[in-house]
Amino acid sequence: MSTARRSNGTYAETPIQKVALIYGIVFLIVGIGGFIPGLTSNIESLQFAGHTSEAMLLGIFQVSILHNIVHVLYGVVGLVAARAFGLSRAYLIWGGAVYALLWLYGLFIPHDSAANFVPLNTADNWLHFVLAVTMIGLGVLLGRGARDALRA
Repeated sequence: MSTARRSNGTYAETPIQKVALIYGIVFLIVGIGGFIPGLTSNIESLQFAGHTSEAMLLGIFQVSILHNIVHVLYGVVGLVAARAFGLSRAYLIWGGAVYALLWLYGLFIPHDSAANFVPLNTADNWLHFVLAVTMIGLGVLLGRGARDALRA
């Protein structure tokens, strides 16, 4: 039986499901970490949203409550998506597409603008670029192998 056909049997069985699980776990850790003093500096300035939040995850990435909640939600979706091949593929490709849009948004919106509601800084922008490329790339590459196996 092909890998793609068995993908709904065991949790995180296929390579693409394992990748979705890993991304989900990392997003969950990052989202929770954004609320932990020590991991997040200037946590006393953490705001719900907006560029005035001066909280910095790992002292590098500007975060807000909204930003952290989005990471937690991305994590939960990744954990759920790891249950099935198709969900994992969609999570990686569409999640990566959202990060590509967020990267572009961060490039064109001034960091001190009210439109920077997430908030985003330069480190966030480049991380979003890396996430977009890796998530879409892995979703397409790992998704293609199983799709080809179904045709055989």
